[in-house]
Amino acid sequence: MKYEFMQEHRDRFRLKSMCKVLNVSRSGYYAWIKRMPSKRVIANNKLLGSIRDIYQKSRKVYGSPRITDELNECGMRCGKNRVARIMKENGIRAYVRKKFRRTTESCHSYPASANLLINSNKDDRVWASDITFIHTREGWMYVSAIMDVQTRKIIGLSIKNRLTQDLTIDALMQAVKRVRPGKGLIHHSDRGKQYASYAYQKLLKTYGIQSSMSRSGNCYDNAYIESFWGTLKKELVYGEKYLTRKEARLSIFEYIEVFYNRIRKHSALGYKSPVQYDKLLCIT
Repeated sequence: MKYEFMQEHRDRFRLKSMCKVLNVSRSGYYAWIKRMPSKRVIANNKLLGSIRDIYQKSRKVYGSPRITDELNECGMRCGKNRVARIMKENGIRAYVRKKFRRTTESCHSYPASANLLINSNKDDRVWASDITFIHTREGWMYVSAIMDVQTRKIIGLSIKNRLTQDLTIDALMQAVKRVRPGKGLIHHSDRGKQYASYAYQKLLKTYGIQSSMSRSGNCYDNAYIESFWGTLKKELVYGEKYLTRKEARLSIFEYIEVFYNRIRKHSALGYKSPVQYDKLLCIT
C-alpha cells in the first residue's frame, strides 16, 4: 500500500521525502517497481475480463474470430491473434461437441423435383428446409426448420412429437406468414416424403414457390440447413439432457429465436447475426 501511494504521488512529492515519512527505503521502492506488471500485462488482464464476459454471453460457443469482432464493436481495438493467444493461455475455447447423424424418409412413390440450385444465381431467393430429431427422456421429438439462405435466418420452425405431414406444413406456413414471399422463390429440400407429398407441393404452388430437391444421396446439395443443424446440435442439444419434450421445445425455440437469429455472429455474413444482416439488406 505504501509503495502504491508513492507511485501515485510521484509528481507531487519528492521520493526522498515520501520514503522518510512512510519509513521505507528507496531500494525497496525500486524493487517493487520492477515487480509491477507491465502496461501490456495490465491491458491483457483487462482484455481477458472482456473476453470471458463475451464468451459466457455467447453460451461458450464463440472462438477467437467472433470474440475479436465483438470486442472491436465495443470499441476495444485488438487483433485476432492476440485474442486467440489470451484465450489459449487461459483455457478458453469454443465449446464443440460430437458430430450428429440424421435420417431422411426418401423411400416413397411421390415424384421428386429437380435441383434448381445447380443453375441458380446469387440474385435468386432461396429457402432451405429440412427435418432433424431430438432425444428426450420422454422419447424422440422432431424439428422442421426453414432458412432464408440469403440471411441465414430461421423463418419457419415446427416442433412435434411425431414425424408427420403437419410437421413440415406448419413450418412452411409460419415462414409464408412471416415473410410473404414473392413469386419465383425457390424452396429447396431433400427428397423426404414430407416434402414430396402432394399436400406440401400443392402449398408451394399456391404461393408461387418453386420446388427444388437435392440429388439422390447427396447431402451437400442442402448444405445451408445441414450446417444449421450441426450448429444447433453442437452448441446446444448435445450439451443438454432433456427430461421432457416440453423442456426441449422451449430450449430449442429460445436458442433459435433469441440467440441464433438475433445475436450469434455468422462468418458468412461478415460476423453479423441474421437479423442484423437482414436489416442491412433493407437499408441498401
